[in-house]
Amino acid sequence: MKFFRTTLETCENANGMVVVIDVLRAFTTAAYAFHQGVEDIRLVSTIDEAINLKERIPGSLLMGEVDGLPIPGFDFGNSPPQFDKIDLEGEHLIQRTTSGTQGVVRSSNAEELLAASFCNARKTSEYIKSLSPSEVTFVITGIRPGGWGDEDAACADYIQSLVQGNNPDPSPYLTRVQNSAPGQIFLDPNNDDYPIKDLEYSLHINRFEFIMPVGRVNGDLLMIARDL
Repeated sequence: MKFFRTTLETCENANGMVVVIDVLRAFTTAAYAFHQGVEDIRLVSTIDEAINLKERIPGSLLMGEVDGLPIPGFDFGNSPPQFDKIDLEGEHLIQRTTSGTQGVVRSSNAEELLAASFCNARKTSEYIKSLSPSEVTFVITGIRPGGWGDEDAACADYIQSLVQGNNPDPSPYLTRVQNSAPGQIFLDPNNDDYPIKDLEYSLHINRFEFIMPVGRVNGDLLMIARDL
């Protein structure tokens, strides 16, 4: 099995098995939403797409951010703890983020598409191993100038190590998340827009026993939680 890395700028060329990673915070937030009972999440690129899709799906809820900040008029932002003690059983969400959902939308040539973060990393690796594809491409969505993206690269490295049959110590990978450029923002006690609790939830490794596959249904990119 060969492993490759790509970014938002080049993921449209990835084919075969593609794993889109966003640790801080899109696919951590999505995982916690599924944990609270959400039935499915449709992934889009723009705010307008999200609003138009909500009109087409009565009762659906909007979730997301622009440059890390909540979107006015959306039901939820991009914070995992926001779902604590909220019953979302059977709800349909629509998610738009600056990095994570862009990676899914742009990976248009993928034959098998997964979203992942640390909180479902082990189950993602088990699923990859069960299929034993010849190639796996990780989309490192957080990469940008200034040293950003190592939090997502760390997750890719951890999943790859598991797929390769190792039992790696998670600590060095999680330390990379905390030391990454966005990780440092969450560790700043004076930055109310990026609470440390979001980082703590994102570091809850292997928290969930499901994978998050994405498929196209009636033209929509639909993500579900599938137990393994």
